[in-house]
Amino acid sequence: MLLAYPGYMPAMHQVVLSLPPARRGLSEITGRIAAAVSSAGLRTGLCHVFLHHTSASLTIQENADRDVQVDLEAFLSRLVRDGDPLFTHTAEGPDDMSAHVKAALTGCSLTIPVTDGRLALGTWQGVYLWEHRDHAGGRRVTVTVWA
Repeated sequence: MLLAYPGYMPAMHQVVLSLPPARRGLSEITGRIAAAVSSAGLRTGLCHVFLHHTSASLTIQENADRDVQVDLEAFLSRLVRDGDPLFTHTAEGPDDMSAHVKAALTGCSLTIPVTDGRLALGTWQGVYLWEHRDHAGGRRVTVTVWA
């Protein structure tokens, strides 16, 4: 059951982040997301992170051991190979369609709780942009925080 309170308006804050071009693989962006959450000034709520691209993705992963990111990239690249002859969408090179498949498998948005004004991530969790192209441009991410 949804309760509505007369005159209630949720507090919302939105920031669009421009991320520089990144090499293929996982690049941690937790600090950028955390700064957007902090600037919202909200104590408790949700943080939604949305990537505006179809050949990269977002994920939450371990940030204590870089080998985790290396292994994830190696596994996904073996699972979905660049230049697979199955692909017909090849206009932008051999890494184009494989990047779209990888993004479809891994997703373009995350929702993270906000507690005491901070991202409520686990001890070893970080937010990552997962670049699936060899020579991609910069990426754009919208961070929306609401209570």
